[in-house]
Amino acid sequence: MSDDELLANYARAYNTRVGFGSRPALILIDFCQAYFDPACDLYADVDDAIESALRVREAARAAGVPVVLTNVVYHPSAIDGGRFFEKAAPLKNFIKGSPMGAFGPGLIAQDDELIVSKQYPSAFFGTSLASTLTAAGIDSVLLTGLTTSGCVRASCIDAMSHGFRTAVVAEACGDRHPAPHEANLFDMNAKYADVVSEAETIAFLNGLPR
Repeated sequence: MSDDELLANYARAYNTRVGFGSRPALILIDFCQAYFDPACDLYADVDDAIESALRVREAARAAGVPVVLTNVVYHPSAIDGGRFFEKAAPLKNFIKGSPMGAFGPGLIAQDDELIVSKQYPSAFFGTSLASTLTAAGIDSVLLTGLTTSGCVRASCIDAMSHGFRTAVVAEACGDRHPAPHEANLFDMNAKYADVVSEAETIAFLNGLPR
């Protein structure tokens, strides 16, 4: 099959949009300093992603939408890192107290924003995030963060699995290579979420009742 035929075949099977929910929460996943420091082995060219996420966050806060920030924090012994820590060597940058675990440029947590610390890829795995959102009456999530092929994808699948309408803001996600970034946006949009633009997301947030 040609590329066009392959895409048409894919679209025939996976071409559904679920739309935004009525009571969303915005999640900023792992925008940590490690991805912004060229001396760190997790460094990636993701300045555009955090700048996009900060614009979405501004619109979310203006609309009264809850904002959740996630980070990765390990015990000094890394005993809570399990097989993920064993497999992914750069996670050593997230040992508690490391400056690489701080939030990235321009991202300062506000007093009314929830910080969820995790040890595994998904923002939902091993945390109280799903219960917290459900108890607050949240029906949908807007996902931004790093990296698209890792913690964003894992959080996307878990968000959908927990019953939340899920939207992934394309420009507000980043990865260290365009191929896994684009491939994972494509696949998430096909099966688990709506991949949406920053402009579309901000327009949605601006249109929410105040």
